[in-house]
Amino acid sequence: MQQAIRIHPADTVAVALQTLREGETVTVDAQAITLRTDVPAGHKFALRPLRSGEHVIKYGQPIGETTAAVAAGEHIHTHNLHTLLSGELRYAYAPNVRAVKPAAPRTFMGYSRADGQVGVRNELWILPTVGCVNDVAAALEKRAQALVGGAVEGARAFPHPYGCSQMGEDQENTRQILANLATHPNAGGVLVLGLGCENSGVTEIRARMGAFDESRVRFLVSQDVEDELASGMALLTELADRMREDRRQPASAGKLIIGMKCGGSDGFSGLTANPLIGRFSDMLIAMGGSTILTEVPEMFGAETLLMARCESEGVFEDTVRLINDFKRYYEDHHQTVYENPSPGNKKGGISTLEDKALGCTQKSGDAPVRAVIPYAGKVTQSGLNLQNAPGNDLVATTAVAAAGAQIVLFSTGRGTPFGGPVPTLKIASNSQLAAKKKSWIDFDAGQLLEGQTLDSLAERLMELVLATAEGKPARNEVNGYQGIAIFKTGVTL
Repeated sequence: MQQAIRIHPADTVAVALQTLREGETVTVDAQAITLRTDVPAGHKFALRPLRSGEHVIKYGQPIGETTAAVAAGEHIHTHNLHTLLSGELRYAYAPNVRAVKPAAPRTFMGYSRADGQVGVRNELWILPTVGCVNDVAAALEKRAQALVGGAVEGARAFPHPYGCSQMGEDQENTRQILANLATHPNAGGVLVLGLGCENSGVTEIRARMGAFDESRVRFLVSQDVEDELASGMALLTELADRMREDRRQPASAGKLIIGMKCGGSDGFSGLTANPLIGRFSDMLIAMGGSTILTEVPEMFGAETLLMARCESEGVFEDTVRLINDFKRYYEDHHQTVYENPSPGNKKGGISTLEDKALGCTQKSGDAPVRAVIPYAGKVTQSGLNLQNAPGNDLVATTAVAAAGAQIVLFSTGRGTPFGGPVPTLKIASNSQLAAKKKSWIDFDAGQLLEGQTLDSLAERLMELVLATAEGKPARNEVNGYQGIAIFKTGVTL
């Protein structure tokens, strides 16, 4: 079995594919390297001597600079590598855009909606407009299980702590995220549940929903009725009765919008799971479908690669603003832009934010960047979209779902059980995780290190996504792990 891999010919480091011990001799691209230190699986070691202050190259790009001289065969990690990142930068548009060769779209059985969207689920959703009615929403969810069956595939409440005591853009984000979810195609029926005295009440949410199918949405102000549970169940029953008429119908895979997210990443994420998702993204886009890449802070250090793929100078300028505005957000809160990766990332072999970002952005494949979506915005362009949202798993997953994603592909090297409001397929970066956490993991990308090809695994991932779109439950759905989180950016009154 191969012991280590150099990802790009220009790299000055190799990644250990298994734990290696001091004194072992490892062959990398016909070069024999004797290890000076132990190197855990997923971690890096130098392929040649490096001077103090020299750039370390991985994925063909700098991931930081050495803080001391490093010998060939020596472990390179946080103890001797420091980020090169800083604040806002100026960029020049230097396009390197590859055309997408169209492919015949496949089909799946989904729920066609009046607005042209296609749902992959037909669920009853209960959306509280404010945290004060979270317990009411939870009680209604419990009672609404009696309505589930046939075409009514589930009943879910999505509590959150916001909707009041907010101001300005922060409050507007909460309103728009909830409005977007209220018109999501995976919801065959939605109860928008308010209290009655909050800033983001039902009238505010309704005003931001645009044109919607009024047979599928009901609104309830708890302070206006004597018994909010009885009134809520009456409205949910109306919705469920409407949904029982729904049937799955053939739909083009070009109607799919897939969110792409990673969390609990390790040194294998950029080798297996993320490139696999990138290949899947290219396949779906060739069929006319759409994907969303977010986690803006985890683009820092890889942003120029995305900027070169922008299909126009206007999209490039939007991407520059996306990056620099997020850096300014950090600086406005007196924080450094590189306070990342997490402890789990570091344990798994990721040393700097550039290291993490270059692996993270592998999920975008090679397709051109078509558009940049604001936080709480929706997909309007087919193809690859970038979205403004942080790296936080729950917040980013909610953001892409609210933007229209019916399914999220979530790569992980450490493992995580959570799920967003839509099916959240977990793609393991290593086979050990897939074997250990079968109740969390939907797909094992570690097979790429065991002889499987990227194309064959991408085809299998496509088959899983289409099966999920037709009703196969993701592990998070089997476990009942579904929730939302809204990006809180402003003061609390």
